[in-house]
Amino acid sequence: MTDSMNCKYCREDLSGKKYVKQEEKPVCVRCHDKFCANNCTECRRPIGIDSKELQHKGRYWHADCFRCYKCYKPLAKESFSAKDDRIMCGKCSSREDAPRCHACYKAILAGSENVEYKGNVWHEDCFTCYQCKKPIRSQSFLTKGADIYCGPCHEKKFAKTCVSCKQAITSGGVNYQEQPWHSECFVCSSCRKPLSGTRFTSHEEKAFCVDCYKTTVAKKCSGCQNPITGFGKATNVVNYEGSSWHEYCFNCKKCSLSLANKRFVANGGNIFCSDCAKV
Repeated sequence: MTDSMNCKYCREDLSGKKYVKQEEKPVCVRCHDKFCANNCTECRRPIGIDSKELQHKGRYWHADCFRCYKCYKPLAKESFSAKDDRIMCGKCSSREDAPRCHACYKAILAGSENVEYKGNVWHEDCFTCYQCKKPIRSQSFLTKGADIYCGPCHEKKFAKTCVSCKQAITSGGVNYQEQPWHSECFVCSSCRKPLSGTRFTSHEEKAFCVDCYKTTVAKKCSGCQNPITGFGKATNVVNYEGSSWHEYCFNCKKCSLSLANKRFVANGGNIFCSDCAKV
């Protein structure tokens, strides 16, 4: 027997026995596991010569210990990725890097249906109406603060109701005397012509277009017999014993002197200045 067949460490005769060579010298299995074997990163035990060893970036594993740190799937024959010294399968790696749903906080995997809005992202089924809890999907939606509503729920909860038709006002509309109207419902009380965007006036809490107010509501001037509307030039009115005049029509019948804010004399339905009344 020669010394060349003795274990480098324990000097055991290795003739006819299994051994490994280290630095061209034989080492028995027991000493190899004790002094030479790499320790498994996962289980911390030596990786013996009878075990399959896997290596990645200076670290070693038993083949059975090389698993995804999240789902524990064996990766000895699978593709994998490493993040912060942690080994992951492809699926878990995708989940780890994927954006998180703003509602359920679970990963949104690439290729899955999702909704992005104002810098946040949701699973399609998680993007729901705050009121009815149904997914919005392809519907239009509205917001109130940070809450999201489908159209019907937003209308039911927040929309104003038209004074005329009692239906919700979903867009536009008119406010008159602190009450909301649909534009198409805000019409002249006489001819029913829409008043939105036009000149109008009111009488006894009813709205009238200019033409209808002149013909059906306004008093007639006792001087010119035209309606006293308050529009344009006729802004001031003189009233006397049930009759009314435009201020510029309240003149002496004889000399045409303006009698607004002056003493006058009425005779036979006509008005005269003091001088003309003496004649």
